[in-house]
Amino acid sequence: MTTLPRLAAFALLAGLATACSAGSGGDHVAAGQNAKGAAPLTVEQLSARVGCEPRMQVDAADIRTGYCKTPDGEFFVTTFRSQAGKDAWMDAAPEYNPHLVGNLWTVLSSRKVLDLLRERLGGDLHLTDHRTKQMRTVG
Repeated sequence: MTTLPRLAAFALLAGLATACSAGSGGDHVAAGQNAKGAAPLTVEQLSARVGCEPRMQVDAADIRTGYCKTPDGEFFVTTFRSQAGKDAWMDAAPEYNPHLVGNLWTVLSSRKVLDLLRERLGGDLHLTDHRTKQMRTVG
């Protein structure tokens, strides 16, 4: 079982790696826009939906991560400026941690917490190794 400090370290390292990575220009989505023209949700908006004011861990141009603790549990909310940035983060995500994934965002925590958060956030629950591109989603 992954401890919260390990999740925090992963969130910070993945955020820094994604923020520093090159090559996202071709798939870049203008800040505040998604393919359908609606603004993607921010860390603050996603966190507010589950009753949390996030403590920011990473606040870069391409990626933002906030830590939350609610009665549901502890988790990290990460938003991305582009699909390429999200894809890079997902490729680096640990295979042993489930993720709740939406449009240009992901939430990292235990399966129990993600099941509770999913009721209010929606998204797909990813349960397997992202690097193999074989994922089992729970719908």
